[in-house]
Amino acid sequence: MAPPNSSYSVDAAPSDESGDNEPLIRDVTVPRQCCSARFNLALLMFLGISVVYGLRVNLSVAMVAMVNASRPTPGLNGSAAQACPLPAGENASQKLEQPDGTPQYPWDAETQGWLLGAFFFGYLCTQIPGGYLSGLYGGSLFLGLGVLGTAALTLLTPLAARRGPRWLFALRALEGLGEGVTFPAMMSMWARWAPPLERSRLISLSGNGGNFGAFLAMPLTGFICQALGWPAVFYLCGGAGCLWAVLWFLLVSDDPRTHRRISKEEREYIIATVGQQGGGHGWSVPVLSMMTSVPLWAIVVTQMCFNWSFYTQLTSMPTYMSNMLHFDLKANGFLSALPYLAAWLCATLTGFVADRLIEKKVFSVTAVRKLFTLTGMLFPAVFLLAVAYAGCSPALTVTFLTLTSATGGTGSSGVFMNQIDIAPRYAGFLLGVTNTFGTIPGIVAPIVTGYFTEDHTMEGWRKVFWVSAGVNVGAAVFYTLFGSGEVQPWAVPREDGDADEGRTTVSA
Repeated sequence: MAPPNSSYSVDAAPSDESGDNEPLIRDVTVPRQCCSARFNLALLMFLGISVVYGLRVNLSVAMVAMVNASRPTPGLNGSAAQACPLPAGENASQKLEQPDGTPQYPWDAETQGWLLGAFFFGYLCTQIPGGYLSGLYGGSLFLGLGVLGTAALTLLTPLAARRGPRWLFALRALEGLGEGVTFPAMMSMWARWAPPLERSRLISLSGNGGNFGAFLAMPLTGFICQALGWPAVFYLCGGAGCLWAVLWFLLVSDDPRTHRRISKEEREYIIATVGQQGGGHGWSVPVLSMMTSVPLWAIVVTQMCFNWSFYTQLTSMPTYMSNMLHFDLKANGFLSALPYLAAWLCATLTGFVADRLIEKKVFSVTAVRKLFTLTGMLFPAVFLLAVAYAGCSPALTVTFLTLTSATGGTGSSGVFMNQIDIAPRYAGFLLGVTNTFGTIPGIVAPIVTGYFTEDHTMEGWRKVFWVSAGVNVGAAVFYTLFGSGEVQPWAVPREDGDADEGRTTVSA
């Protein structure tokens, strides 16, 4: 954090080469970050992303309580190679107790896999439109409506479940439609709000609300399921999302120029450092140039691969911990959620470290993004394999899952903010593109996991972990070869404001 009245040269921009990005002002005063408008925006975004991730993960945990425990399940009565023995003095029904009258459903592993993946069918459809419209009109409206719409639909989950799995599948897909605009809208706003040397910390702080939301949702959902019944989970989470949306619309502005409570010093600092790249991209975007951009494809491929293991953990680990290790989600909720706490802390810390390395010119932006991407892909691959062979030890499993998530959190200062490096003014649109591809694993991974684990054997789960680890390693190699932190030629604004070559108009 910079002290009040300190200054730095805008030459230290987030690009490896100045080229077409020569600063308009050599030195600017850096206002304090604590309690500033940009920090308050990051905090409010953090809370909003925490809410939407809670809305996303709550079904993964509640599913354990929603499914009829008395239904015969192949493999659970087999040998220790199929499932771990119950802890002494426990029985299978204890962890699934519900208040009298709480409905449960006879959904098999395949049905559960489809329901857990349903969200992502909708989620991938609104990423690109949300990013494009956020870049054109500003992101605050779309982020707020995305959270509000998802929260309102969440309130209908118990009703949809009673109507049947097809109804619940459709509802979860609609929730995905609403939430799909949130991250592209967030990135569009940071293109206007984040000074170059503060990008890593601000985007990490706000975006890593996802890990914090998962950390809170897992123990709270387990507790609520057993204390009040699983329907209460969706009523409480949905209500929290609606309340956040009210605060968002009252307090947030798209641009520092129009913010009502920002200081003059902070407004001038942000405008001077962000420069032309902080403006909207207009009605047209250089689609053809983007399609042939190798650094952009490096982000797409790497994000898809990273999300495979992330979504596998997010949607399937509660089932693994409950069915295989016989975790009581109420008693052991904190241990189940500990990996997400570790990821949140590590990701937030590395955001500050990444900014410091760039500010002090220890490494170029490209080197910093590759460094944190490598650590965020290779170390989790190693620890996922350790989980696969931890056997029936809950302590070892939780330890290795925590290390998987903690080291994976460093990737948030790598590939996950690389869009704003290579094309700041198109950051929201590009995040929509990369997140669209990155959402595909959210659909496929739970289904593949359900296929591998339909017999509820340890061998099936080992296949799940091996696939995730292999995908991570492949992505790390690919990004190291082709990733970049430089502003791409097609993303540089022209002085006359006209479209550059290769630009294709996209209608709203």
